[in-house]
Amino acid sequence: MSTTIHPSAIVDEGAQLGDGCRVWHFVHISAGARIGERCSFGQNVYVGNDVTIGHNVKIQNNVSVYDAVTLEDDVFCGPSMVFTNVYNPRSAVARKDEYRRTWVKQGATLGANSTIVCGTTIGRHAFVGAGAVINRDVPDFALMVGVPARQIGWMSRFGEKLDLPVASAQPVETVCPHTGDRYRLLGNQLELI
Repeated sequence: MSTTIHPSAIVDEGAQLGDGCRVWHFVHISAGARIGERCSFGQNVYVGNDVTIGHNVKIQNNVSVYDAVTLEDDVFCGPSMVFTNVYNPRSAVARKDEYRRTWVKQGATLGANSTIVCGTTIGRHAFVGAGAVINRDVPDFALMVGVPARQIGWMSRFGEKLDLPVASAQPVETVCPHTGDRYRLLGNQLELI
């Protein structure tokens, strides 16, 4: 499996790309980036130096993955979604030593035009809707929408909304109709069983 890099892309010497990656038009991958296998970088994507990207990550057009961001395996970054790395930026104040780390866990989806404020963790298989603004940590499997984002439900690993309340004092179970995976909700935490 070979990596494909479009002639207009810039991959700085020292960047590590795994096998089977696709790097499209006008992408810039910085020297310190560490990228797994089978990743796709759409047109006009930027990847910073202090970035770690797992396997099978899809980053759509016009996304900048700035320093201090980690994307685990199978993360989807929708078109024009935004990461930040400084919480309180000012043009006249240098704050490169104040970057806050952002961690996006396995299988999470970050919808088109969503914004992830730095210093947050997005849980496994969480689903951030288009245009949402994440300014706090997101639980595994949570479905988040709005500005600022609020949780309105739960998503399966397959990416389907589950028939569950947002929280339950008693254990509640459901099944993903596409995969048969079983889920249990207790309190405000959902687990795959």
